[in-house]
Amino acid sequence: MEALKTYTQEKTLAERVNEILAAEKMNKQELAMKLNISRSMISQYLNGKYNSNPETIEARLKEFVSAYENGTADIMAVPDTMINSNVQPAKLGVTGGVRPKIQYFESTDYVQTIGLCTSCQKEVGIGIVVARSGYGKTHALRKYATMPRVVYIEGNENMNCKDIVRRIEGKIGMQRSYGSIDERTERIIEFFNINQGYLIIMDEADKLINKYTQKKIELLRNISDGAQVGLVLAGEPVLESLLKQYDARFANRMDFYYKLRGLSEEEVRDYLEGYDVEEGAMTEFLSRARNTQTGCFRLLDRTLNNVIRILKDSGQSTITTKVISQASSMMML
Repeated sequence: MEALKTYTQEKTLAERVNEILAAEKMNKQELAMKLNISRSMISQYLNGKYNSNPETIEARLKEFVSAYENGTADIMAVPDTMINSNVQPAKLGVTGGVRPKIQYFESTDYVQTIGLCTSCQKEVGIGIVVARSGYGKTHALRKYATMPRVVYIEGNENMNCKDIVRRIEGKIGMQRSYGSIDERTERIIEFFNINQGYLIIMDEADKLINKYTQKKIELLRNISDGAQVGLVLAGEPVLESLLKQYDARFANRMDFYYKLRGLSEEEVRDYLEGYDVEEGAMTEFLSRARNTQTGCFRLLDRTLNNVIRILKDSGQSTITTKVISQASSMMML
């Protein structure tokens, strides 16, 4: 009698990794820390939604699986270099049974904003980033501003051209100079042409332009025209239309553009991974992050801040709708 043939479908790398995580009760954040890969990359790959070149992440995941199967490494060990980082796994830095909040969550919006700034700095390009208030635009820009040779300025309605010039001079270490705005601008342009590789980020740029004055935005255009320096303008969505209306020449020169879209449901769940969240509470978190009228990353983040305080003070570990209600009473909604 002919022997029966059996066929075993080989599991994908993502399936095998997910099995190991489940068996070891290890979460994606801990895995990301161990492999020194961003949490969002891990999550996207394991969920089949990673659209970039997977070569690097797959190589590290294969090493992880091989070490697990051969018993050659402690898979729960986290590199010493990560212990004091801002982003820590659930088993590190825990106070009162509640893990610390992620300081820099690498959502799609965060990654795209950082990527746009990187491109503008490397390619001496001009970019525009727009988002509703609370979407995390400024959070990402300030993080990028910690990089070398980045000039970050936050605009406001009361600034004039002299203020902008003075702040740029201060950020690049130039001694405060005298003379006309035009003369000082020329010295700034000369500095950037000699010391190349800089990026200027003008946040809240929509506050610099209106129907009464365009001089402030024209000042930035003049610097960009004359100097080897990248420039990122960021602001509310109205910035795009203001540029087109009052400085079409500047709008036409934009090399890069990104509009923040807000957190996806998957990203909200990733952000809250490691916390014990009841389903009703998760629904409320999702609403606060993704409601088209009032939801945003900032509201989610503020709510979680207060939730963590309540859990620590009460000794609880589970996030319930009651806990969120208590957290809300501490906020102006």
